[in-house]
Amino acid sequence: MSTLPTETRDWLTRPGLDRLWEAVRKRLESNGLQATGSLRINKIDAQERTALSQLLGKAFTSDTVTIRLDALDSRLRASAAGLGLVETLQAIGPPLTDRQAIRAGAVARREMVWSSVTDSLEASPLKTEAWARQWYDGLRRVGIPRGITPEAAVRTLQQAVQVLALLLGPGRSGIRGRGELAAEVTGSAHGLDDGTWLARLVQRGIALAHDSELPDNAAGRRALWRLAAVTPDEVSSTVLAYGLRPLGDGWRERALRERALHHAETHLTLRDLHVLHLTLPSGTMVRICENPRVVEAAADAACSQPLVCTSGSAATAVLTLLDALAASGCHFAYHGDFDWPGIALANRIIRRYDARPWRLSAEDYEQLAARTQAQGVPQLPLAGEPVAASWDPGLAPAMTGLGIALHEEATLDLLVTDLS
Repeated sequence: MSTLPTETRDWLTRPGLDRLWEAVRKRLESNGLQATGSLRINKIDAQERTALSQLLGKAFTSDTVTIRLDALDSRLRASAAGLGLVETLQAIGPPLTDRQAIRAGAVARREMVWSSVTDSLEASPLKTEAWARQWYDGLRRVGIPRGITPEAAVRTLQQAVQVLALLLGPGRSGIRGRGELAAEVTGSAHGLDDGTWLARLVQRGIALAHDSELPDNAAGRRALWRLAAVTPDEVSSTVLAYGLRPLGDGWRERALRERALHHAETHLTLRDLHVLHLTLPSGTMVRICENPRVVEAAADAACSQPLVCTSGSAATAVLTLLDALAASGCHFAYHGDFDWPGIALANRIIRRYDARPWRLSAEDYEQLAARTQAQGVPQLPLAGEPVAASWDPGLAPAMTGLGIALHEEATLDLLVTDLS
């Protein structure tokens, strides 16, 4: 970068020229660093009038000055600066930014992304598919998610075309796992995990190819994968249950009844839930708890009532089981922790399944708090923002007043009594 003599720099950066250089910098950065056109500076004071007159070699008498950038450029080249307007501002600093070039570069990079997708589609067996054109047009409308570089976008979009060609092209093979498909295309078994942009791209293509809606929940997305002969991971996520005695003569139903007879808990996978006929006698009351320790205590006490554990926030496997039980005519009662996350979870479960609260009233909380205090149990402070309980308006104020969090383990004996 060219430099200016110290005296020249000091002369050009004196206070009377501040507004000029600010206005010139803004104009140059917006027009591709071209010293063309003119700009106007209004309401100049005496100091600015003197500085501008000396710089441009002409007297200014009004409080408004119009400056041609090409004239200023020529004046600077002929002066002690010996540099044009752009070079002078670069030397004064900070460096100029060619915003026009940046915008043009961004446009070019975006077009490069879309042209690469077009090329990939044209080279794939999907090029004649009407849904593939819809898929591409939809992507153009939505655009690339914020934070994804053009290079990463090209790679991901090409991978999406490759996956869709494998699943929906004429040479498609039989059923395959989502993890192995992801590893084949991306090198990672997690490349098509829920929530990734690649997974969303592929799911949108599958939905269009089968003329179906794009699902907005995990169960719907798994069903969509199955439409394309892809099996999602259905064995790692489980739900803990106890005492389920489904009707039916299948070996799975018999196995559940056998475990219930011997007071053994069961971990059911999503795969189990898809093939089990979970029909309980209509009107069966199923208790729901939040913590696995309740299930353990119920099994130790040889309790007889059916129980489902959310193991914290209810995951897909939990909701799938509860949905199936609700469809068979079961009723529910829910108990969870007396803390704010516990109340939020209870609200969701109680509203979704019209469950009745199980030892979850303000009175239950106050009695349990008094009992733990009398027993000398260390008190766990209640933290976080209060959450109103939909089933008891008095619960949140009672909890706020005492400021104590009580987990299900503190009321195990009462819960086990109910389950017996």
